[in-house]
Amino acid sequence: MGTTLMVGSCEPFSGKSALVLGISRYLIAAKQKIRFGKPLATSFDVDPSVSVVPTPLIDDDVRFIGETLELSEEQLIPSLHLLASSTADERLFYGQLDAGEGLEVLRQKLLAPFEGLTILEAAGSLHEGLLYGLSLGQVARGVDAQVVLVHLWQDSCSVDALLAAREQLGDRLLGIVLNAVTPDDVKALENDVVPALEALGMVVFGVMPRSPLLRSVTVGELVRRLDARVLCCLERLELLVETLSIGAMNVNSAMEFFRRRRNMAVVTGADRTDIQLAALEASTQCLILTGAGEPLPQLINRAEELEVPLLKVDRDTLSTVEVIEQAFGHVRLHEAVKATYAFRLVQEHCDLDRLFDSLELPCRVNGRC
Repeated sequence: MGTTLMVGSCEPFSGKSALVLGISRYLIAAKQKIRFGKPLATSFDVDPSVSVVPTPLIDDDVRFIGETLELSEEQLIPSLHLLASSTADERLFYGQLDAGEGLEVLRQKLLAPFEGLTILEAAGSLHEGLLYGLSLGQVARGVDAQVVLVHLWQDSCSVDALLAAREQLGDRLLGIVLNAVTPDDVKALENDVVPALEALGMVVFGVMPRSPLLRSVTVGELVRRLDARVLCCLERLELLVETLSIGAMNVNSAMEFFRRRRNMAVVTGADRTDIQLAALEASTQCLILTGAGEPLPQLINRAEELEVPLLKVDRDTLSTVEVIEQAFGHVRLHEAVKATYAFRLVQEHCDLDRLFDSLELPCRVNGRC
């Protein structure tokens, strides 16, 4: 029988998939067997016209990681339930609060002979999935898994959530990885905060800096969230937006400001042609026009020449900015460039040797396996 590791978090979008990718890629390179799944699917596009969830149910995150790591279908573990308003209504109205025989089926699958590591990604938070009987703690106990938490770090107040997690998980909590740390603060955390956490009995496997790339959002995702019209460069919606700029200043100030930014989405009024043209000459991934009116033909022509998607929204600038700001850091890791960066981030900032020792895996980063 192999080892089962659950990767969880205290709140959604903490970096679980990035850690899974980093661990899995190393083990595969070291010729170790792995399999991966999410007991509760939380990322799955359901066709509203279809009432039946497909079988097997493979979460979008699982599918992406499987494709990235070239895992076979047999290495992808189907989800037991789908987290969605329709399925939540059904379980609530029928008073279902357990995973039923699904969790037992999963447990038996994991008990079958397998000489490798099974990685299960938990739902978004410690409590998410309770309605389905598939919260982090419930699954960990049900399949006898050890847990690593990826935790967004802000300051020492962030420890409260970790203490609550330890209270719930007990000895199943193997350790934690602190994520999204301000880059300039990484060394200070490693020198001061990590020893303090370890003194409290929490093993720290890594301190990963905040990454604008991993927090970025595709232009296509902004189109979807804003319900925007794409006026040109429809084939460039895969571009990644890392920062947001608002073109509400005079053109000279705007040009100076734009030069200091990179991979921007620029939001400006449809009547501000001067700002729009200035933005196109900077590191702009998309230009979003708000308010009444349509852009001038020369603006569209210039955007096409520079291959910058031009979007038009039926919103004011303030509400448009709010939607975009909510998107940063709250999107799935579904782009190849992000996966590549996640590999490097985990390799450089996590003590995988210590993690593998804790899991009793015969692997060493330097000495292989």
